[in-house]
Amino acid sequence: MDHNDHVNLLRPADLKPGGAWADLGAGSGAFTFALRELVGPTAEIYAVDKDRNSLQELARGYLSHFGEAHHLDLIHGDFSKDVELPPLNGAVMANSLHYFKEKGAVLQRVRTLLKPNGILLLVEYNVDLGNPWVPFPLSFETYRVLAPQAGFSEPRLLARVPSRFLREFYSAAAYSA
Repeated sequence: MDHNDHVNLLRPADLKPGGAWADLGAGSGAFTFALRELVGPTAEIYAVDKDRNSLQELARGYLSHFGEAHHLDLIHGDFSKDVELPPLNGAVMANSLHYFKEKGAVLQRVRTLLKPNGILLLVEYNVDLGNPWVPFPLSFETYRVLAPQAGFSEPRLLARVPSRFLREFYSAAAYSA
């Protein structure tokens, strides 16, 4: 996937410019960059990851891609436990939920980070059986059941894109209840 694929996976959510957003499990920033493109330069974006090296790579890429790093906050930490964030308009979790076996607890934690009716944009492999690199994926059908149990609206499928590994990716939007 390239930058256009990342943007196009999130674009159908029709995000409003500005606000406070997080990329949870940001890695080197592929979806942070897509989020910035969609919510604009005035949005405050919190890129959260446990890997300091990935966050440093994200910062360099962000500066190179956008020419400035205003409104970007890098947070070294585990979003499933101990990260302090302001109330968020929305969050992106792209290829980060599949590292957790107990997805319901993680989703409940993420819901507490969102403002009422805040949006969670999920990007995942559309399968339920993993491998050593993607240990606990969840298909869209599984997510449709899990999200409401964690206090979200029923997710809406936004887009799909083929993957060389594990069939395809999907993106979905769900709102905090």
